[in-house]
Amino acid sequence: MPGPSVYDFSARDIEGTQQPLADYRGKILLFVNVASECGFTPQYAGLEELHRKYAARGFSVLGFPCNQFGAQEPGTEGEIRRFCAERFGVTFPLFAKIDVNGPQTHPVYAYLKAAEPGLLGSPGIKWNFTKFLVGKDGKPVKRYAPTTKPDAIEADIETLLAK
Repeated sequence: MPGPSVYDFSARDIEGTQQPLADYRGKILLFVNVASECGFTPQYAGLEELHRKYAARGFSVLGFPCNQFGAQEPGTEGEIRRFCAERFGVTFPLFAKIDVNGPQTHPVYAYLKAAEPGLLGSPGIKWNFTKFLVGKDGKPVKRYAPTTKPDAIEADIETLLAK
């Protein structure tokens, strides 16, 4: 299907290298705005579990640290990377800190929010650990609330992988 997709964007990875999201073409992706000091931070464990379970079948979690909600991601990229590795054994790709709301919203998040608005059609992201599931074609399929635990998304991932 023509038109924009997440593959039209790029983002700086946590090491500072510009990463074309087209590098993930053909994979099922779960975009998550993450934070190290949030009540939902333990979801990192479940996200890593999903990533490890389905990576060989063409799935990846993409973590985008964001400090816009309660200043719960105050660290540097290096501190975030170390925290994720040491506390949760994170192996899924992490990106540089971004904004997901407001005038500095990262373009891929502007696209995701427009394609999959939240409650009552509101595009704004309400908190850390909002999740967007993206199909193999790079198009958003579903948006999940911060309270949605990663294992609750597993059936949707299975369905997309089976297509």
